[in-house]
Amino acid sequence: MDPTKFRPSSSHDGGVTTTNAGAPVWNDNEALTVGPRGPILLEDYHLIEKVAHFARERIPERVVHARGASAKGFFECTHDVSDLTCADFLRGPGARTPVIVRFSTVIHERGSPETIRDPRGFAVKFYTREGNWDLLGNNFPVFFIRDGIKFPDVIHAFKPNPRSHVQEYWRVFDFLSHHPESLHTFFFLFDDVGVPADYRHMEGFGVNTYTFVNKAGKASYVKFHWKPTCGVRCIRTDEEAALVGGRNHSHATQDLYDSIAAGSFPEWQLLVQVMDPDTEDQYDFDPLDDTKTWPEDLLPLRPVGRLVLDRNVDNFFNENEQLAFGPGLVVPGIYYSDDKMLQCRVFAYADTQRYRLGPNYLMLPVNAPRCAHHNNHYDGAMNFMHRDEEGEGHHQEAQRLPAARGEVPVLGRRQAGAVRPEVRRLAGAPKGQPGAEIDLDRPALEVRRVAGEEDRHPPQRQAKHVKIYGVRPSSPLLIQRAITRASGRTPEID
Repeated sequence: MDPTKFRPSSSHDGGVTTTNAGAPVWNDNEALTVGPRGPILLEDYHLIEKVAHFARERIPERVVHARGASAKGFFECTHDVSDLTCADFLRGPGARTPVIVRFSTVIHERGSPETIRDPRGFAVKFYTREGNWDLLGNNFPVFFIRDGIKFPDVIHAFKPNPRSHVQEYWRVFDFLSHHPESLHTFFFLFDDVGVPADYRHMEGFGVNTYTFVNKAGKASYVKFHWKPTCGVRCIRTDEEAALVGGRNHSHATQDLYDSIAAGSFPEWQLLVQVMDPDTEDQYDFDPLDDTKTWPEDLLPLRPVGRLVLDRNVDNFFNENEQLAFGPGLVVPGIYYSDDKMLQCRVFAYADTQRYRLGPNYLMLPVNAPRCAHHNNHYDGAMNFMHRDEEGEGHHQEAQRLPAARGEVPVLGRRQAGAVRPEVRRLAGAPKGQPGAEIDLDRPALEVRRVAGEEDRHPPQRQAKHVKIYGVRPSSPLLIQRAITRASGRTPEID
């Protein structure tokens, strides 16, 4: 065995307990003392190492999405989308790519119940032949805000009160009432889908607008949708949520694990909505505004592939807690758009992983690419990259870039502005700053569309949930107005 290529693993375990450095431990049950009842000696290295390591077992918790569960599987391209993208893993039907997926709740702590009314995260890491692509989304197609500068504010509104450490929904409603663009997501949060039955019966959405680029360099805006093949199921009442969560606060994690272990593999279909950036001015909404959905009658869903989770994680800490996602990780054929929230997330997600896991977090096995990779990134805390080369000049590094050899379409503004057209503006106000009327009309239309059968009244369900969580008299005015627009009558929520 070459010691320079050795990676610690439980597969190398022997029959003897050792220190972390591999030396045998003669007694793992008693500390070294001066006599049978004397004080403990500082020279008991194993005792100090064991207790010190125990005190450092926890890494910083995620500020959001702390509670989550992961599973592994594959993504299979099922339809030809080569007219949209040159991404290698979408090169044609039948192409398979290994993936790992993490589902999560957004607001509460790592050990919180999975029955809390809260958006759910739906993050997928594709280990492609051209690098890792991370697609991060939620179980709602929209988000509360359209500008990343407000992200800390909306999260603080949902987090527990800093004085009492108790979540108080008047703080949530107070924020929402001052930000009309948030009302679209409000309708999802306080409808049945606000509490999914489990992760297997949950939809996923990319939320932000991304860009597909084909071999000719033609760019298209896209929205991603995950549809579970087993259907959508929700916990419809707060009483049922209390019952399920009271029996097992990890019910969704256990359901996912047990289903895969039993061979009942969860599966989702990936679909996209596609828009030509040259036609965006034809619509009465900003396609780069993540508080708005794209009407499916105007921009229909187009199938791409299927996601199958057929393996549980081997170690929860290594493949869930140390699993790190970031929308900045893209591959040739997929790029960002000028979506303000996406632009902010590109920086923020990588920054939080550097804080949680260190500057070399992408070297951890669960985060590392499965393809050959090479760059000029050296050293740093916990760097275990084995390098044989003596170091090459930057001029030589530049020759390694695929774009320098003309192998793939150039991505990004640095080299081709046509790939990312400037955000166009309608006559009058900028599209990125719509008025409050637009922010109220869009969720009203969506609620009417989703309602379906006449015997269901989602606005009234949302009003009921608002009454359950409680509000302050000054907070619900704008919320009440939005529900009235959607239902045609004013609900009682005070």
